[in-house]
Amino acid sequence: MQGQVDEALVEVRRADHRLNVLGDRVKDKGKYRNDGFARYLSGILYEAAGDLNNAFIAYRNAYEAYGAMSGWSKMSFPPSLRADLLRTTEALGLTAEFESYLKAFPDVVWNPLISDEQSAQVVMISYNGRAPRKEDLLLDLPISLDAVQLVLLNRGVFYQPYGRDRVVDSVLYGLNGQVVRVALPQLVRQKTRVPSETMTLTDSRGRSVTVRSELAQNVTALAEKSLSERLPAMTVKALARAATKFAMAEGITRGAQHAAGRDAAPWVGLLVELITKGLAVASEEADKRSWQTLPDEIHVARAWVSPGQYQVSIQPPGHRMMGNDEQAISLVAGQTLFIIRRVLQ
Repeated sequence: MQGQVDEALVEVRRADHRLNVLGDRVKDKGKYRNDGFARYLSGILYEAAGDLNNAFIAYRNAYEAYGAMSGWSKMSFPPSLRADLLRTTEALGLTAEFESYLKAFPDVVWNPLISDEQSAQVVMISYNGRAPRKEDLLLDLPISLDAVQLVLLNRGVFYQPYGRDRVVDSVLYGLNGQVVRVALPQLVRQKTRVPSETMTLTDSRGRSVTVRSELAQNVTALAEKSLSERLPAMTVKALARAATKFAMAEGITRGAQHAAGRDAAPWVGLLVELITKGLAVASEEADKRSWQTLPDEIHVARAWVSPGQYQVSIQPPGHRMMGNDEQAISLVAGQTLFIIRRVLQ
C-alpha cells in the first residue's frame, strides 16, 4: 500500500506544479485557475505518507482554492477540511495558524492527531453520476427581411435541433438563400441521483463507526465554467466558419448561373443555391467532443478506526444494508486504505 501512495504522490506533485503554472498564467481571479479537490486529495495523500508539513500546505491551498471557486462551483469546501487544518497545525506546532483556524471554525468538533500505532484510516472516494453531455445550440442569422420572417416563422433564432428539423431547415433556408446558420455547443446536465453516502465500518465485536460522505468536486459546474470561458473564442471561430461556407455557396451559385447562360440561369441558380446553401445549413455542427466517462460529482468520506478486521458498507442515505453490499477489510496500524467507487446513477 505504501508503494501505491508513493506512486500517487508522484502524480500529486505533477498536478501541483501544473496548478501553480496555471495560477501564474491566469491572472483573472474570476476564472478557473486553481482546483480545490486536487489540493484536498494532495493533502490526504501527503498525510497518508506521514508528510504532515506538505499535508498542511495542501489543506491550506485547498481551503483557499475552494473559497476562490465558490462563486461558480456552487459548493463550499468539504466540512472535514476544517478539522484537517486544525489537526495538522496543532501537530506541527503552528500556534498562530492553529489559533487562527480555531477562531474561524469555533463550532468544529475535531480530534487531535493519533499516533500511527493507535489508528488506521479508511478513505472512500466516490465518482457519482455522469458529466454533462454536449448538444448543438443553433443560431440562425437572417441577412434579409424575407429571411427574418422565415426564421421567426420557422422556430426562432435560437433552438435545439432534432434530426427531422435539419432536413426541413436545409430545404427552406436553401431556397431562401439568405440565412446563415451558426452552431455552438451547450451543456445538458445529467445530475446524479446519489447526493451522498454513508460509510459504516463494523469490527468483529459488532461495534461500528459511521461517517457521511461530503461533496468534494462539482464536475458539472467545472465543465460549465470551462465552456463559458472558451465560448467567446468558439463563437468567433463558428461565425468565421459559417461565413466562409456561405461565401463559397454564393460563389458557386453565381458561377453556375454564369455558365448556364441567360435563359437557364434562374433555374440553375435556384437549384444550385438550394443544394449549396442547403448543405451549408445541414452541415453546420458544433464540436461536441467531451469526456463522457467523467462523473457529475466526486464525494469523499474519511474514517479513523483502531487496527483490526472490519466489514465496510457504503450506502446512499435511507437504503437498507444488504449482506452482499459489505466488503471485508483488514487494517494495520498507520495504514490508510483507499476505497474507490463508480456510481453511474
